[in-house]
Amino acid sequence: MKHQRMVILGAGTGGTLAANRLRKRFSTAELEIDVVDQDNQHIYQPGLLFVPFGLADPDDIVRKRDRQLHKGINYHESEIASVDVEADEVHLANGTTLTYDLLLIATGTKLLPAETEGLEGPGWNKDAFTFYTLPGATALAERLEHFDKGRLVINFFDLPIKCPVAPLEFAFLADWYFTERGVRDDITITYVTPLDGAFTKPAASATLAHLLEEKHIDIVTEFNTGEVDYDANKLISYDGQEVEFDLAVVIPLHGGADYVHNSAGLGDELGYIPCDNKTLQSTVKPNIFVLGDAADVPTSKAGSVTHFEGEVLVDNIDAFLHGHEMVERFDGHANCFIETGYSKALLIDFNYETEPLPGHFPGPVGLPLLKESRINHLGKLMFQSFYWHALLPGRDMPGIGTHMPTSGKHELQPTGPT
Repeated sequence: MKHQRMVILGAGTGGTLAANRLRKRFSTAELEIDVVDQDNQHIYQPGLLFVPFGLADPDDIVRKRDRQLHKGINYHESEIASVDVEADEVHLANGTTLTYDLLLIATGTKLLPAETEGLEGPGWNKDAFTFYTLPGATALAERLEHFDKGRLVINFFDLPIKCPVAPLEFAFLADWYFTERGVRDDITITYVTPLDGAFTKPAASATLAHLLEEKHIDIVTEFNTGEVDYDANKLISYDGQEVEFDLAVVIPLHGGADYVHNSAGLGDELGYIPCDNKTLQSTVKPNIFVLGDAADVPTSKAGSVTHFEGEVLVDNIDAFLHGHEMVERFDGHANCFIETGYSKALLIDFNYETEPLPGHFPGPVGLPLLKESRINHLGKLMFQSFYWHALLPGRDMPGIGTHMPTSGKHELQPTGPT
């Protein structure tokens, strides 16, 4: 194989694990790898959920991006100005131009609070917060510490968002947190969602709705937030519905990275990159691939998806560089630990075609699915070590492959009259 130059945009979960897997597979003589990101702070994003409740120290979930990359990978700290798709060039904000034979886009998704009227007004980070950023999670921790009574409202504005179960997890952890502090009876917790149920998948939605009811967490469905009014402390939907709050925890609208909109022909109207859902090769140009939250694949924007995509992606980049046919192997596999409080969690596992099912993962003897357990909670806590020491370095996890496993799962029984 002749010498090729590859540029990877983004040094988060996807960009880092892909760069490291590729570095192990190809020598520097075969493949030169340049990785670009706007800063040198790699945040373990699942840890942000725990920061507001004092269950994680911000310093423990942040490491240097360049320190996570294997030797022989070039790191550039700069914002990205644009991509010239036709010229195969990446233009950085610092004036550098990187030419490439192959481009991997892994710049994820970003919060767009300015897109919601009033959200960034006088009550932002005072009466309304988001835990989806480190500064937001840290500020919220201080606010929660002194919140003893009133109306707590948790609301995500629309899909797609990073980790769609995280808002539910926040509601469950808040119930636990306030109970431990002895103030739960003085606080109402309301979960506000644009969906018609607790979650997108019916079986998981039913289980999660039951947990909300059990924990006395109210739910307001089909609420599409269009405005935040801090004078009256209300969320106002596009159709005029209102939800009052004393403290709002919100997940703003998401979109692709800014440079995508500055790059002709690269992304869709939301800033995501169109790609083949099974190969992860972009439909923009054959030498552009996509990984993680930046892709427009119809599955959750979650770290597990990026992990499972990564194995398929590296094989397909290998095939592309050698002129071989790529494999259509990514099936939309995703799984999520869902913290439910009181040192318990449940686990869901699904893909493009199959909704979460009960049973065990990854086989008949494994973690329980769609069921609260302490072992699932421990699994979520242990994942942080696996993330830094196995997933990012590009190591395989024995027994867990790309495809969603079917062994150990039980088909749902039909309900109602036949």
